[in-house]
Amino acid sequence: MKLVYTDEAIDDLKRLREFVVVHNPSATARIATELVGKIELLPDFPKMGTPVEMAPVPDSVRDMVFGKYVVRYSVHPSAIIILGVWHGLEGER
Repeated sequence: MKLVYTDEAIDDLKRLREFVVVHNPSATARIATELVGKIELLPDFPKMGTPVEMAPVPDSVRDMVFGKYVVRYSVHPSAIIILGVWHGLEGER
């Protein structure tokens, strides 16, 4: 199964990295590595996240919570699509 990032998800990761660099520069590499490492598990464990009940097909859109971060993704037969990533304090999207 392939892992695909939307442009929005890539922008989210860049935005989060810029925020962490300013507020906790020594943790930037660790947080990025851990977050991407968790995302890379999704093709093997696509049901790891919780279904997003508001989605048109709740079981196909899921949220994986990792520490203080939320990764929203959709599950397809041949791919996991990362839709967005945000810090929990930013609120649900």
